[in-house]
Amino acid sequence: MKLLVVGGGGREHAIIRKLKENPSVETIYALPGNGGIAKDAQCVPISATDIEGITAFAKEHAIDYAVVAPDDPLVLGCVDELEKAGIPCFGPEAKAAIIEGSKVFSKDLMKKYGIPTAAYETFRDMDQALAYLETAPIPTVIKADGLALGKGVIIAQTLEEAKTAVKEMMQDKKFGKSGEQIVIEQFLTGPEVSVLSFTDGKTVVPMISSMDHKRAGDHDTGLNTGGMGTIAPNPYYTEEIAKQCMEEIFLPTIHAMNQEGRTFKGCLYFGLMLTPDGPKVIEYNCRFGDPETQVVLPLLESDLLTVMRAVTNGTLAETPVRFSHKHACCVIMASEGYPVSYEKGYEMQIPAETEPYVYVAGAKLDGEKLLTNGGRVLGVTAVEDSLEEAIRSSYEKVGTISFGNAYYRHDIGQRALAALKD
Repeated sequence: MKLLVVGGGGREHAIIRKLKENPSVETIYALPGNGGIAKDAQCVPISATDIEGITAFAKEHAIDYAVVAPDDPLVLGCVDELEKAGIPCFGPEAKAAIIEGSKVFSKDLMKKYGIPTAAYETFRDMDQALAYLETAPIPTVIKADGLALGKGVIIAQTLEEAKTAVKEMMQDKKFGKSGEQIVIEQFLTGPEVSVLSFTDGKTVVPMISSMDHKRAGDHDTGLNTGGMGTIAPNPYYTEEIAKQCMEEIFLPTIHAMNQEGRTFKGCLYFGLMLTPDGPKVIEYNCRFGDPETQVVLPLLESDLLTVMRAVTNGTLAETPVRFSHKHACCVIMASEGYPVSYEKGYEMQIPAETEPYVYVAGAKLDGEKLLTNGGRVLGVTAVEDSLEEAIRSSYEKVGTISFGNAYYRHDIGQRALAALKD
């Protein structure tokens, strides 16, 4: 089989590595891929948002199956166009991808169908938003309506911070059109849990839960990032909570989308907070999370391509999806200065024995040299029998890698370890 994977980050590298395990896979094309992915797939310099270019390439190369991984092409209708061209796909159509593409849509959906989430108000007018903040409880959460590379959410600890966030989004257009409409929502407390799930629009199969570490600095300090590391499974996510989430959140969300004529098929990501009042949805993503994918897929024992095709064909209920009972830890190696400004173009040294544990996020090839080419550069993942061993093993592998201005957090998984000991 000839496969096409749209995207070019660590998530896509993890997906490609897992798809390669299927013996029927002959060739995988990554559009655009990156310098590290080039070892596992044929990279083609077509942007993930060039829907026309992707579709033309898929037709020309008689692609048997496509996986559209990032949010932008999904929201832009990449799956719609590929399916029109007769190419079966993993991923939701644009009308379903709106669940991530618009925070206002997803909040209104939850309100309409009684799915537990934070109380909120939406605004198109900046002055109205600023006036509302004068009486809103602080801290509060300000969200840009549209996609913003995972950076469109501000947790404001003071009224001044909240007003600044509103002005940056609505007046300064920090996130372009994504900030034309905003959500101001109640600040929730409790452990956060990421649950990715396979769904064919009828059946929901949750994957292993995970815990992301969003802040740039140790002990959850510094700016929010796209994610500095993950562990799986998440110790806070018990069997009892999983059952409650299935009944109150997962199945009701699939039902709600079907009722709205927006059947969701693909990977639906539930960002949850386990509050004193029970689990609540913080956000939905219409695709695999990054870097959650880098700890969840290594624990998948079933064949990924078989599961993905069952999602596309609507046969997920009859398809076994098994996960290992082991633990995984992924440490992100980033460029110093991420998520604001950073230098790139440094040569990476990755020992051959470490390479199988590395998912490359931001790199380009210069001849034989692999150079840094992004904020998040590598995800280094280890799978072991215990969480403690997985964390130790991941950091040992990080220690074997070197590149100029390398930066990483030193405490990935420590919160989860503490929870296991409580």
